[in-house]
Amino acid sequence: MIIVLLLLKKKLFTCIMETFKIKEEYIHLNQLIKAIGWVANGAEANAVIDNSLVKVNGEIENRKRNKLRPGDRVEFNKQKVTVE
Repeated sequence: MIIVLLLLKKKLFTCIMETFKIKEEYIHLNQLIKAIGWVANGAEANAVIDNSLVKVNGEIENRKRNKLRPGDRVEFNKQKVTVE
C-alpha cells in the first residue's frame, strides 16, 4: 500500500490509493483535484470543473469550492477517489 503525504495550505492530507483522508472537516473540490495530482495547478482544476468534467457523488459538479466531506466520491477522467 502506497501512502503519499501532501501539504496543502499548511494542512496535512493523506492519499492512500483510491481514498483521500482529510484531517479537517472538509476540503474544497478544486483543492482536492489539485492535491491528488489529477491536474497541474489550481487554474487547471477550476477549468475542468467549469467544463463539467468532474462528478461528485455521481452528479456533474460546477462549484469549484464545493465542500467535500468524508463519504463523498469524486470522478474525473476515468479516475475515482473517495474522501475519508
